[in-house]
Amino acid sequence: MELADFAISRLGNASLPSPLVNHVFVDDDARVCYDTDAETVARYIKEGKPIPSFERAGARAKIFHDPAWSKAAILTAGGLCPGLNEVVKFLTLTLMNRYKVPVVYGIQYGYKGLNPVNRLSPIMLTPEMVDAIHEQGGTILGSSRGEEDTGIIVDTLARMNINMLFCIGGDGTSRGAHDIAMEIKRRGLAISVIAIPKTIDNDISFIDKSFGFSSAVLAAGPVVTCAHTEAKGAYNGVGLIKVMGRDSGFIAAYTTLSNPFVNYCLVPERPFTLDGDSETALLPHLVKRLEAKHHAVILVAEGAGQDLFASQSNQRDASGNKLHQDIGLLLKDEITKYCKKHNVPLTLKYFDPGYTIRSVKAEGEDAVFCSMLANGAAHAAMSGRTDMMIGHWSGAFTHVPIALATSARKKLDLGSPLWSTVRDMTVF
Repeated sequence: MELADFAISRLGNASLPSPLVNHVFVDDDARVCYDTDAETVARYIKEGKPIPSFERAGARAKIFHDPAWSKAAILTAGGLCPGLNEVVKFLTLTLMNRYKVPVVYGIQYGYKGLNPVNRLSPIMLTPEMVDAIHEQGGTILGSSRGEEDTGIIVDTLARMNINMLFCIGGDGTSRGAHDIAMEIKRRGLAISVIAIPKTIDNDISFIDKSFGFSSAVLAAGPVVTCAHTEAKGAYNGVGLIKVMGRDSGFIAAYTTLSNPFVNYCLVPERPFTLDGDSETALLPHLVKRLEAKHHAVILVAEGAGQDLFASQSNQRDASGNKLHQDIGLLLKDEITKYCKKHNVPLTLKYFDPGYTIRSVKAEGEDAVFCSMLANGAAHAAMSGRTDMMIGHWSGAFTHVPIALATSARKKLDLGSPLWSTVRDMTVF
């Protein structure tokens, strides 16, 4: 990694004194090392190379935007996720109560709300209006997938005199935010564009976690417990659960460790076969498990085993993500057929809680994380930073260039302690 990869764009010199009082400000030179291994950092120093690092997030003593003349807009896009309303709430509170920004708009249904052809009026957000929204799942602003014309979006921002845009979403939403920031730069406008990472898949690179992820894992727990109860309640009972995880198996891995009833954890990063003599053949291994224990719980991520389908899907959703075929139903059918073929009694119960676990509200530490991400995003925008994502790395909140964060999907490392622990806790 080069230091330039971590550089954050700014609209200009921040020369206005911050209105925040009794606040601990972060120095502009404060950094968070990308590499956390001491030996790697020592090698950079020995070779005289700059150490790759993120800007540390937080309030600055000098700001760029004059709060009294500012107008902010907040949108949520992509799939639902626990914590969306929390982020909307704390953005509104930080901007209006702390910085005294007079106008905060809520943009309806993601980027659609910034295209006049869709006739979606903005919502005026106030501290009173957002007071109790954290008690609800989903988003009070509505969400959508799909692209809107970037030029028209920037026209709308300019016409409404918006100088701060907060885009709450995942990989696709963040790429859209980057395109908007690039068009704003081309026009020479002074509008900060800040992305806030939302995805229960936890697959955004250069941040160690996204909000909503831990709440989704928590929501999946009771489903695993029910699947285990069903499996134990029948001779040769199998509880099969499909969870989200389009390209990355973090939900499946974390759910397995937090609910150690799971015997088989199947993720996109680890290929497996259905039949055969290899160690990765699922069905023969499952039959041996049933002969020995008479029950099993299988947890599969939606993106696992896509190579097992006879024909491959080339369809994509409105966000450009490849649509996967249903591995849960495939496993249900194949397990049933295999056991019937080999005269193995079977009682299989199938659970698909996909949309359930993303529709709950944020809980506990995740709710705290939402508030701190929102707080950091507001500080970044007020300081004139743009085309960046508020992130978290090695225990600190960070500024991450959107282009860097969206350069690749974060994947589960099969050589990591996380996956090693999953393997130690499961049988396959």
